[in-house]
Amino acid sequence: MNNPENAGHESAQNKLPLRIEGKEFQWAHQYITGLQVKELIGAAAEVKVFLAIEKPWEDEHVADDDRVDLARPGIEQFYLKYVLFLTIEGRNYEWGKQYITGKELRELANLGAVGELFLSITKPWEDELIGDDTKVDLARPGIEHFYLKAAHVPPKVTIIVDHNDREIEPGERAVAEIKKVGMVTKGYELDQLINGSLIPLKDDGTVCIKGGEEFLSRVKDGTSS
Repeated sequence: MNNPENAGHESAQNKLPLRIEGKEFQWAHQYITGLQVKELIGAAAEVKVFLAIEKPWEDEHVADDDRVDLARPGIEQFYLKYVLFLTIEGRNYEWGKQYITGKELRELANLGAVGELFLSITKPWEDELIGDDTKVDLARPGIEHFYLKAAHVPPKVTIIVDHNDREIEPGERAVAEIKKVGMVTKGYELDQLINGSLIPLKDDGTVCIKGGEEFLSRVKDGTSS
């Protein structure tokens, strides 16, 4: 391996120029390896070295043992990518930036929109739910581990619409959704039967559904179906 410290003992006229991260360097040999580029600028071993190539061609990744000819026309320019490691669903991935969002995690592992994404946290603390816009710092000590969990969908409950049983998710539900679930005739109004009384409902309103609620549709002149 060539020692960059010995390069200064060579004749200046035999040195070849190069740039690393925009900084000027001189190299006393025709070839330089990816590892020597790292040593020359003092980069960590996990950093990746790239040789800048004129567009439209893609820049070239220079592995530790790859050699680049510095005697070619022009000045070779190198840049570094600081690689951070993570796992998603037990598989290893690399990322070139300090932060990654939930959306980028899904794209990186081709997860789609299915399930909820979590970051594993050391017990007894709870794992962290990662939304699409949540940023996670990958530069913290250790490797971040992410996993998918099936989204919690509450079981459906039964309501009665025009004397027919219909299933719907519990919670605050829009009247328009209840109409759709109940297959109410288009243009009809909806009333809720509470303690024997019919309470008119507005289309832009909501109803707290717990199960067992009863609804009746009617034409707009006030006649119940």
